[in-house]
Amino acid sequence: MPHKDPIVQQWMDQAWYDFETAQALLDSRRFVYVVFCCQQAVEKMLKAVIVQATGGMPPRIHNLIRLAEHSGLKLDKDAALLMRELSDLYVQTRYPEQMAPASSSVWQPIAQDAKNRTEKVLRWLSSMI
Repeated sequence: MPHKDPIVQQWMDQAWYDFETAQALLDSRRFVYVVFCCQQAVEKMLKAVIVQATGGMPPRIHNLIRLAEHSGLKLDKDAALLMRELSDLYVQTRYPEQMAPASSSVWQPIAQDAKNRTEKVLRWLSSMI
């Protein structure tokens, strides 16, 4: 069922699209970008929560912990840990000099874990909307 606020719905739709892209990238073994898309999915779902709560546009920041603070939600330990990890990995994916080698032995377990944990957080966040 679509959300009554079309802006909130757009943020939610984009979050799920990014998450589905993470799954497609995992299936195609493009592990570094799985993490990037997981971060993007959580960022956009947090922005949907912020729009829902405030009626205004969310801040143009990418740090998930800071966005969570703007959302007013109380994060449990697991959600906070994932958001910190995704924020750190997001920076690494954007700056090659900070990234570990893109080999699958390094990134495959990270990507799979991030995808699984991201899905749980997205479901929790969407239940808040």
